[in-house]
Amino acid sequence: MSKTHNEERSWRLFIQDMIEFYEKVQSYTDGLDHDAFSADTLVYDATLHNLVLIGEAATHIPDDIREAHPEIQWRRVIATRNRLVHGHSGIDDDVVWDVIRTDVPGLLHDLRNLLNAMNEESK
Repeated sequence: MSKTHNEERSWRLFIQDMIEFYEKVQSYTDGLDHDAFSADTLVYDATLHNLVLIGEAATHIPDDIREAHPEIQWRRVIATRNRLVHGHSGIDDDVVWDVIRTDVPGLLHDLRNLLNAMNEESK
């Protein structure tokens, strides 16, 4: 295999990872309201962990792919990861809840569309 093929496969795997992590976030928080989410430390911690993993995976997406798909808020995804990793006790539960309810569904949709488009192109 050529290096280009390996690199292409690699970033596609990171997109797939991001989708799976977003699906976990949705699964963990489905049916919860803000108070129940904040009170359940296991769900809260697992959700934050997956949001961090999403941001980490996003850092591995090549710049040309990010630039070609501005509908995905790459910088915001990565910035959220950075705030969660470095925020320690300063994490705002309201902001996290807003990310889960407002950002995650759209980002999940856009990532699925990107992966589907890339899969169609490689056929």
